[in-house]
Amino acid sequence: GFGIVGVINLSRSEKPAAGLSDGRSAPVRSFPALTGDKPELMFHNRTDDRPVIVNLFASWCAPCRIEHPLLLDLSARHPERIYGLLYKDTPQNGRAFLSELGDPFAAVGLDEDGQGGLEFGLTGVPETFVIGGNGQILLHVRGPLTLGTAHQITALID
Repeated sequence: GFGIVGVINLSRSEKPAAGLSDGRSAPVRSFPALTGDKPELMFHNRTDDRPVIVNLFASWCAPCRIEHPLLLDLSARHPERIYGLLYKDTPQNGRAFLSELGDPFAAVGLDEDGQGGLEFGLTGVPETFVIGGNGQILLHVRGPLTLGTAHQITALID
């Protein structure tokens, strides 16, 4: 059926699904918080030097729903190390999405105008970044997570 053809076509994309970063850094800016106990999130100059996972997602993004169980799994493996950035979406829709599917994130930032996604180098949601303590992007996963890319992330985080 169609499902197999779709998967084959997706796997033929030009760019590698996950690649080491080309030396870019996370945006040097703060994001207003949708969830979490801090009023804003920063992914660049953090006090904790351990790598964190940042997932850019949106409630209107179908592949974001598909990858969500992998985010919940990563969250269980790495509590308090995974953050969300709600891309070009409303706070109400973001909260409803997380309430329906489960909230894997230590906190979620808002990127309503999409500028933060551009600064990350986003090509389209969902995308996931592993960011070192110095703000360096260590890994950039384009498109929905797979078991393979989730293992790559875990290897960097552990």
